[in-house]
Formats: sequence, C-alpha cells, structure tokens
Amino acid sequence: MMHETSPEVVTKLFTRADGTYQFARWGRPIAPVAFGVENSTVSILKGAIEAVCRLAKHEMAETDPELGSNFMVFFVRDWQELADTPNLDRLIPELGPLVGRLKSADANQYRLFRFDEAGGIKACFVFLRMDTALSELPADTLCLGQAVQSILLWSDAAFATSSPLALTGDNVAILKPDVANVIRAAYDPVMPVAADDASHALRMAARVGALLVAGASDAT
Repeated sequence: MMHETSPEVVTKLFTRADGTYQFARWGRPIAPVAFGVENSTVSILKGAIEAVCRLAKHEMAETDPELGSNFMVFFVRDWQELADTPNLDRLIPELGPLVGRLKSADANQYRLFRFDEAGGIKACFVFLRMDTALSELPADTLCLGQAVQSILLWSDAAFATSSPLALTGDNVAILKPDVANVIRAAYDPVMPVAADDASHALRMAARVGALLVAGASDAT
C-alpha cells in the first residue's frame, strides 16, 4: 500500500520488471466493449470505466473512428477460447504465442496495449480467465479493478502485491486515494501523454502535490 506519493513511489509504479521506465496515458476517447459476459456485467464494466474516466477528466465514446472499439475485454473460462475465437488473430497477430505463455504461467489476467505515434495508448485488450479467484470477486470490484489498471500503462509489477482498490466498512470497493491522485496527475493537461525517462516521476509527484494543495484550498 502506498502511504505517500513521492518520486520514488511514482517511479516504482511505472518501472517495469526489466528496469525500464515507461509511462503512457490514453491519447483518445475510450470506446469499450466486452465479450463473454451478460449484458448486466457489460453495464457494470462501462460504469466502472466511466467512473475512472471522470476522475481522470478523460472522455469516453461510443465508437473509435479507427478501431470501432478500442478497449476490448474478453471473459473466458480457459485461455484456449481465445485461440479458438474466429479472426481474433487478425486483430492480435501475436495471439498464438501469447495464449501459450498465459497457459504456461497459469495466469488469470493479461492486458495488451497498442500505442499511437505520440506514444499514447490507442487500444487496450484485457483478457480475463475466470478462475476461482476472479469468479469470487463481485462484478463491480472486478470491473473497477480492470478499469483502473487499464487507464494508464502501469508497471507490470505495480499492483502485484497490493490492489489499487480498498474496501469500505460496507465491503464496497473504492479506489485508493493515493492511486486516484496519481491518475488525476497523469491526465493533467500539463503532463505529457507518454514518457520513458524516470525524471517524469519527479514531475508526476510534484503534480500530485499541487493537486492536493489545490483540493485542500477548494475545501476551505
């Protein structure tokens, strides 16, 4: 759990396992679609994405002019279902090797991003294998968690040991305030859409501080 939003904390959030710093936010409105679930879950998912976009002051759209839908969430019981989905390999050419890696790792989730010329996120594919662990999560908790982890290109280890969500006394999942502050800072218009230098973390931490000060001033 993060107790402060220092440059060191931000650096860890966007430093990948191979040691590279890589940050990106969405560079276009998000147009989501989901496969493999009932309409009620689709509505919950879109509501979660809308809530996170509202926090980031980022737009949603019904369709993306280039891709139709640019945020696709696939719910499956087994990874082989992805390989068996007609024409999915046209959309995701690396699908075959990816399915093999997911099987070998016994993974239950994976996010694949595509980027535009400026380095911003232009598409995200979320794959969820509904094993026991994911199936036991309430739909709103699962969907909010996926929306949060897809709104930015976080490090692959950012939430490996600590969820970005917390539970209220009524067992309702909410976004942790420190994670929310990072998302708000990341989408501030003064910040770049993408960065690969760790000095970006200094600017992010400073922006979080500025937003907190502004919020405190607004509350008085």
